[in-house]
Amino acid sequence: MFGRALDIVFPRSCAGCRAGSWPFCQTCVEALEPLGPPWCRRCGRPAAVDVETCRDCPPAPISSARAAFAYAGPARSAVHRLKFSGWRGVGSALAAAIAAVGPPPADAVTWVPLARRRRAERGFDQARVLAKALARLVDLPAVAFVRRVQATPPQARRGREERLLAMRDAFRCIPGRIAPARVLLVDDVLTTGATASACAEALADAGALEVHLLTACRSFSGRLTGLAGRPPPSGGGRPAPAAYTQACFRPGLWLPGDPPR
Repeated sequence: MFGRALDIVFPRSCAGCRAGSWPFCQTCVEALEPLGPPWCRRCGRPAAVDVETCRDCPPAPISSARAAFAYAGPARSAVHRLKFSGWRGVGSALAAAIAAVGPPPADAVTWVPLARRRRAERGFDQARVLAKALARLVDLPAVAFVRRVQATPPQARRGREERLLAMRDAFRCIPGRIAPARVLLVDDVLTTGATASACAEALADAGALEVHLLTACRSFSGRLTGLAGRPPPSGGGRPAPAAYTQACFRPGLWLPGDPPR
């Protein structure tokens, strides 16, 4: 009821361009870059032909990785609105795209937690929002198994090895929480996998045998092979616009120029 009332006061608009219809207008749907085969079977990086592993596979103990979209265009804008503008309904829309990728069999869903200070600044944890929404779609419990014990600085300008070093021992398993054998680990964007790998190590300490990473987007280094010219999400078995119709919206923070959501 409260959400419907806010929809009337602040009508939802396209998470990509903020001008079209919710959650992505047709123009933005056509600009999305869904990720699918041929690819690296372990990490989902697009390739000319299917390969078992590649140079960009995230480090162990991550068993596999999948992302719904390349971190560009409307998908990048949507992630930014989720993280920085508090459009929490975007989490449900992106979770639907993650679910359409086809997560492997698992026993529970968890997420890469923010540091306490950053969570307080934003008012929420965007990875938790994604994980909770995905858990509902795949009918699995969403449980916090690890906590972040080090507030690491932003990683954007660091290389792979620097990120791995910075994230070492950044997470610890929550005392008394035993992780099941197979866990889906959710985050917003996969870059090198250093953060997710450090979180997966804590999950392994908590009892997990398989940790499968799922993200809304993936940021790539270098030129991609096999991505250009793929059909938009409505074709080729990729997530269709209808996959974005179940967005659950909550009020939150927003940036200048963005309406409150």
